Amino acid sequence: MSILKKTVSEKNILYKERQRFRQFWLWAVVLAVASIFWLGLVYQVLLGGAFGSRPVSDVSVVVLFVLVGLGLPLFFYGMRLTTEVEPGELRLRFWPFHLKPVEIPLHLVREYELITYNPIMEYGGWGIRWSARGKAYNMSGNEGVKLYFYNSKPLLIGSQRAAELFRAIGEAKQQQV
Repeated sequence: MSILKKTVSEKNILYKERQRFRQFWLWAVVLAVASIFWLGLVYQVLLGGAFGSRPVSDVSVVVLFVLVGLGLPLFFYGMRLTTEVEPGELRLRFWPFHLKPVEIPLHLVREYELITYNPIMEYGGWGIRWSARGKAYNMSGNEGVKLYFYNSKPLLIGSQRAAELFRAIGEAKQQQV
């Protein structure tokens, strides 16, 4: 029997989580900004008024509406953090910034812990964050698993199911080949 690379459906995935931004305040800000461009489109293009004290052309209003009025909310809606754990490996993908997942071989992880953290004070917010404490991938909430490596700074993975992620990493480290 030849050794073939397993397809995605054949892999032994121990844990999978897909997260999106859920913060009310974030969506309030995004939709408030987008609504200004919706208002500009309706008032200037559809009703024929002049939006603002120095209005731009109707074509520019339509372009700005598409980019900000539609594009900004769709961009935030499309953002997602996918975390997968399988024997010997952890994969993270923060779409649309990662076209391919970041693969972390678990043999490089010296230690890991389940933590509760302050996203704003410790990492400066949510998303892909860098700080003196290391790198963080998080979407919402304040729980996660922090990985400590032999040769680099720690990595925090935020999760809505942090205890389950912690257990899956432990199982994946035991099963690594």
